[in-house]
Amino acid sequence: MDFALSDEQLMIQESAAGFLAAASDSAAVRAAMASPQGFDAQLWRQIAEELCWPGLMIPEQYGGVGLGFVEQAILLEQMGQHLLCSPFFASACLATPALLLGDNEALRQHWLPELAAGSLTATLAWRESRDGWHAAEQPLATRQGDGWRLDGIYEAVLDGASADLLIVATRDDAGALRLFAVPAEQAGIQRQALPTLDQTRRRARIELDAVAVAPEQCLHGDSCGEALLDKILQVAAIGLACEQTGAAQRTLDLTLAYIGERKQFGRTIASFQAIKHRCADLMLAIECARSASYYAACVAREALVEDGDATLAGQLAEACAIAQSQASETFMHCAAESIQLHGGVGFTWEYDPHLYFKRARASEQLLGTPSWHRERLATLILESRP
Repeated sequence: MDFALSDEQLMIQESAAGFLAAASDSAAVRAAMASPQGFDAQLWRQIAEELCWPGLMIPEQYGGVGLGFVEQAILLEQMGQHLLCSPFFASACLATPALLLGDNEALRQHWLPELAAGSLTATLAWRESRDGWHAAEQPLATRQGDGWRLDGIYEAVLDGASADLLIVATRDDAGALRLFAVPAEQAGIQRQALPTLDQTRRRARIELDAVAVAPEQCLHGDSCGEALLDKILQVAAIGLACEQTGAAQRTLDLTLAYIGERKQFGRTIASFQAIKHRCADLMLAIECARSASYYAACVAREALVEDGDATLAGQLAEACAIAQSQASETFMHCAAESIQLHGGVGFTWEYDPHLYFKRARASEQLLGTPSWHRERLATLILESRP
């Protein structure tokens, strides 16, 4: 496996960094946070139509660019650095993998071209508990004629108030998990935007009340819903780890810029040995998170394609747990240290560290806490021993 970025990947990285530095600076992020939708619709159209980012890893046969998850990971790292407010993560890291990993070709042909074009946004709705989604009670899918009736509530769905397509996780009468693709405007769906700690990433409460769906809206066969949802969330958690790594890097960059200007006792505080040690620890943690995240992205790339390396794809669960636990803790540590090293202004509204701290705290809970991922990794290791 080659751990160096190719010329094409470096070009993606450089172009994304340059674009986001101008389009998603602090002023733009704050304006998007205050908007009713939570993102700049014009910027989203530009990202979709000119840069083709929503279709980056969607195969060409469905109107996408046809690249892989590693290229998407490069974008996510840059988006994390600049706290891009957009529906990209929900659409490209939750909904798109759900359609690609499911075995319903008709749904792929119907929805993926619109997702690739950016004319449609989507998200995944599922319920979590402290012990993970496996232990959570999902909304109920009840047989109704040839189709299904969906009833239940999702408490905090990422971009749930603005998404055009909802992929919902339910359990049928027999306890089997089923995933359905449902247009957000379908009768019986009620959505309510929620106030959240991280204003750069919106969530919503979604209620399903006698929502009628056809069998053709199910993403999979009768017996693979559990495995499918698990795989989708693992891929999404790897994407989140890449984003967290980029955001952690940005908090360090902001801190280095500040301590290089702030003077105490006639010298910049960056010259103090204790400060140097703290920054060196942050840099080391970020490099560890980046290594774990990019390796996991390579694994996810193989898991998302039919002809991928089966041996590497089989490491998805372990790679996800390692990357997510490392990146999540690193981002949280870097964000907290950034506020501390900024001193008295670190927590004020005018400075940006508090934005990253809120994103770090919210992301830490989004797809499993670090302790949950470590527990899962320990279980996987122990179960693999003879």
